[in-house]
Amino acid sequence: MAEIFGAGVTHYPALIAPDEDLAFPIHRTLKNDERLPERLKDPMNWPEDMRLEFGDDQGLAAAQRHRERLVAGFRRVRQEINAFNPDFVIIFGDDQYENFREDIITPFCVLAYEEHNSSPFTRADGSARRNVWDEPADKVFHYKGHPEAARLLTSGLINEGVDMAYAYRPLHEPGLAHAFINTLLFLDYDREGFDIPVVPFAVNCYGRGIISQRGGTMPHKVNGVPLEPDPPGPTAKRCMQVGAALARVLKESPYRVALVASSSWSHAFLTAKNNYLWPDTPSDREMLAHLKRGDYAAWGKRTTAQLEDSGQHELLNWACLLGAMEELDSKPDFVDFVETNVLTSNKCFATFKV
Repeated sequence: MAEIFGAGVTHYPALIAPDEDLAFPIHRTLKNDERLPERLKDPMNWPEDMRLEFGDDQGLAAAQRHRERLVAGFRRVRQEINAFNPDFVIIFGDDQYENFREDIITPFCVLAYEEHNSSPFTRADGSARRNVWDEPADKVFHYKGHPEAARLLTSGLINEGVDMAYAYRPLHEPGLAHAFINTLLFLDYDREGFDIPVVPFAVNCYGRGIISQRGGTMPHKVNGVPLEPDPPGPTAKRCMQVGAALARVLKESPYRVALVASSSWSHAFLTAKNNYLWPDTPSDREMLAHLKRGDYAAWGKRTTAQLEDSGQHELLNWACLLGAMEELDSKPDFVDFVETNVLTSNKCFATFKV
């Protein structure tokens, strides 16, 4: 019978960059987001706690404090994973118009690759991304896959009534989508190496904006006309059902498995009611309270409309994890919630011992 460990982290892209670049997303919003009212381009018109966080240094000190919290969270989770010594890690992550595009959008997909090779510091146009480790732009990160376990999981999920998609090689993204590669980079923030095999579990968190917004911040336009919204992604309830089914499959397997949900919580650029400028922290705090109590049923009742209203699209990754934890009757033994008004999104770390 399997042994299972659970964790929740973030894959916040800006953490790759040096501190002076961490506040770049909000500067990009102020400069380029046409949805932003003119008055909110002036920080003096922001909510007081947001102005204080932005400060006189345009968010630099906040970015430094933010990094300290996030790195501490990743180090703790990595330490727990090392102590658990899993046979492989399953990462629940979203794909933002990276591997999955117009030719196929799957609600869920198990990536049963032999190996994962990614160059996260090179942009699609070939330009280099600055990174906090000062590593070369063309550096390729190699991670082992576990196709045997991926096939077992997929077969088990199908037998559990989940029509699970799977893939043996990438479509459009030559390496891993950022939700997966960033998670691995951050879990190895101190560059000790990451030799544990990885099975990415893709979740269509962006639903109605996956193609119409290309998984990004603003609606994509053709000849100046925004594209029509796409069909929705899976509901939180369905994600929890899939997570529970996965836990049942794993319990009957011979493996030690770490389940890792990777996402930030409310995203400013997805939160229309806050003019796409700051996240929905009250809603995040509500979900956090349910998490700490182990009230997973409340997560399953969260509708797609509610998640979209609060910019919480990516919480579907956590819903998969919590469905598994509910099935295994496990509550979190560690939770750290990192709030911010100016650094795109709130983040959360959690661990679960089953």
